[in-house]
Amino acid sequence: MSDILSQAEIEALLNSLGGDADVAAPAASAGRGSQPSPKPAFGQQFGQQEKPQQRSSAIRQAIAYEVYDFRRPDKFSKDQLRTLQMLHETFARLAGSSLSAYLRAPISIELISLEQVPYEEYLRSINHSVFTIMSLPPLSGQAVLEIEFGLVFTMIDRMLGGPGKSIGRTVLTDIERPLVRQTIERIFQALKSAWEGVVIVNPGIEGMETSSQFVQIAPPNDIVVTILFEVKMAGQRSAMSLCIPYLVLKPIAGKLSAQKWFASGNRKHSPVSRRSLTYQVNKSNVNCSVRLGKTRLTVQDFLALKPGDLLKLDQRTADELTMLVGNVPKFLGKPAMQGKNIVFSIVDPITE
Repeated sequence: MSDILSQAEIEALLNSLGGDADVAAPAASAGRGSQPSPKPAFGQQFGQQEKPQQRSSAIRQAIAYEVYDFRRPDKFSKDQLRTLQMLHETFARLAGSSLSAYLRAPISIELISLEQVPYEEYLRSINHSVFTIMSLPPLSGQAVLEIEFGLVFTMIDRMLGGPGKSIGRTVLTDIERPLVRQTIERIFQALKSAWEGVVIVNPGIEGMETSSQFVQIAPPNDIVVTILFEVKMAGQRSAMSLCIPYLVLKPIAGKLSAQKWFASGNRKHSPVSRRSLTYQVNKSNVNCSVRLGKTRLTVQDFLALKPGDLLKLDQRTADELTMLVGNVPKFLGKPAMQGKNIVFSIVDPITE
């Protein structure tokens, strides 16, 4: 059996690989002379038992590949990106509710996309916006919150008592800057609440710029996570984005998984979360009362009570009184006088 393909088989093979235009030159050269044209080296790999078209089609189906750009390496896995997406969907919901109450206007914030791209590519996609450079302690590094000018001036007009009308300007005055900072601080509170399941951060404003040329939080080729939001307010649609460099998120990359995010054990034993919880509890108000004693009355006697009547209690004058905190007995003590005021002197805590 011969291992050499005929001219018709060579033309059919080239036609299946490169199209009709690629086989025009070999066909013309075969018609100009009687000598057969040189056979290609790969022609000897195919026998006459199998058609070349079938073999080339099988080769294309067997090869599986994925395009990989070495200039844009993936730093986060799909699971980590899904966790970030869930975190910032919560952030969008909280920020929308907070701004709606603050500006007294319905505001809807929706997450549109979450990608990891080079930092220079993110800057090229921004037109005219307000860039807020922020820190995220205890994480090191800086991030950027970007808001379009149209949305910024709509919120400023609402804060000053207007209906929420945008202005065609790209510069903030000295009066407008503090108003924008107040709004962004409320957005930061929503971001802090959304991130509590992974890490407790305290976002702070490091600077505010109106040109992307002055926003340099990472080298141009470094990978950043960009989260794009659509904000609907006063019948207008605007864009807001959050840019976080990979180096900022690298210390907590291990926590960015759905399994660890939903697990509450790490957060429960975290010293930072414990201090935060202690601070909140210490600022809470509780009701305290002192019980002088108890007695039993019939409904008839209770309805017949009038000023000046005396009730006999089960408490002796020498016995200690009970102090209740939120209707729960907590301390034993005795009444005393401090100047003209009656006070309660605690003797012992109630441990049982």
